[in-house]
Amino acid sequence: MNQTWPLELLLVAQAVSTFGMLGVIWLVQLVNYPLKVFVPSDEFVRYQARHMRRITVVVGPLMLVEAGSSAWLVLLPLEGPMMIAAWIGMALVMVLWISTLVFQIPAHRKLEREKDQAAIASLVRFNWVRTIVWTARAGVVAWMMVLSMTA
Repeated sequence: MNQTWPLELLLVAQAVSTFGMLGVIWLVQLVNYPLKVFVPSDEFVRYQARHMRRITVVVGPLMLVEAGSSAWLVLLPLEGPMMIAAWIGMALVMVLWISTLVFQIPAHRKLEREKDQAAIASLVRFNWVRTIVWTARAGVVAWMMVLSMTA
């Protein structure tokens, strides 16, 4: 077996999860969150519960694989640009998780109880942080893939 298999496997896992989340986050930012304002108030709580149940099935595994592969990468004996990219990628994952825990989850919890225009606006506004960070992370992952091919 090739000695680089852990790195190759982790890079593939990271690429699949990060690029998957990149597509999800842009869809959520440009389509899903802004359209919440059009859901009738009397249907909103049920809509939000269904949204949370369904979106979690998609984003949960992707975010866990992304975080796990990123953490594992920084534990490998990497050198030079690959090590720098791994640490940048891990830092970006930490920003994503903190933003999710501090801003997104509380807003979603509020929306599980009632339709709240301020909470919807907060979701859209603060989700730009995650949208930009996931876009940057995709760039870092692409950089790492290129580095692995030229090594």
